[in-house]
Amino acid sequence: MATLNIKDLPDGLYKRLQARARRERRSVAKEVAQILSDALETPKPLSILELQGLGKEYWRGIDAAAHVQRERESWE
Repeated sequence: MATLNIKDLPDGLYKRLQARARRERRSVAKEVAQILSDALETPKPLSILELQGLGKEYWRGIDAAAHVQRERESWE
């Protein structure tokens, strides 16, 4: 396995990292590896069911059918 050495890590950031590792019951090294793994992981695509309600705050008070009709008319 590779070794990663981080220099000049601010004390406050390290303390927060330690606290997070403690909450997750991991060593600081394992917590850093987990954070990096999560950050670099390719997100899985969402299904249409998982998108349900997404953006609903933008559609509040708007008639969706009328909006679609206006959009279609603008293409003609």
